[in-house]
Amino acid sequence: MTLSIGDTAPDFTLPTDTGSSITLSALRGKKVIVYFYPKDATPGCTTEACSFRDEKPHFDKKNVIILGISKDSIKNHKQFKEKEQLNFTLASDETGDVCETYGVWKEKSMYGKTYFGIERSTFLIDEQGKIMAIWRKVSVPGHIDEVLKSIE
Repeated sequence: MTLSIGDTAPDFTLPTDTGSSITLSALRGKKVIVYFYPKDATPGCTTEACSFRDEKPHFDKKNVIILGISKDSIKNHKQFKEKEQLNFTLASDETGDVCETYGVWKEKSMYGKTYFGIERSTFLIDEQGKIMAIWRKVSVPGHIDEVLKSIE
């Protein structure tokens, strides 16, 4: 499935690091940043998460919720969140169903080996649940600035 700007964001309910679950459609009335990242506590993912952490006051002023999703377990999310003092919710998609629905579960290659993993991607969803912006194959440096500009 390929999602495009203007599409209704596919709904999901996932467990979170808080011990509860989060449902995308329950967040209607606010903009939501859903960012998919490969793995907790890896260099690029830590840099990206800390960028969202540091800029959260700007997102809060615009009534924007930040939600990070990976296939890591809730236990790993809790450790990552605590270590990096993250101030937003991390959701666990251990089955990969949401990753598949959003088209971020991709074949990748490194050092000549191919494998499947999450393609770093960010979706900005408006108050009515429509996709406003999509960033695929995200390069972490400068990404947070692009996302901030899009909510202005």
